[in-house]
Amino acid sequence: MMSGVRKQFDVSRLTAELSALKVELLSAQCAMDRVRLQYSPQDIVAFGEGQALKRIVASAQALHQFCSQIEAQIKHQESERAGNQ
Repeated sequence: MMSGVRKQFDVSRLTAELSALKVELLSAQCAMDRVRLQYSPQDIVAFGEGQALKRIVASAQALHQFCSQIEAQIKHQESERAGNQ
């Protein structure tokens, strides 16, 4: 998306997408917690399939990067609101 150009979108669709995302991320977190609580990182690396582990890590890194961008935007918006009060 080009800087300064706002994409038009359906707010109700965005709200529904975010609601579904929340459920899917909670499910993924629960799955990771099950594995994390049962196996050590050393065992996972030693006995897990290498390519699958690399894909898992890449997915987690992509989620972290995107969520960090959202978090930074939230903080920016909150600081702007605090400055306007």
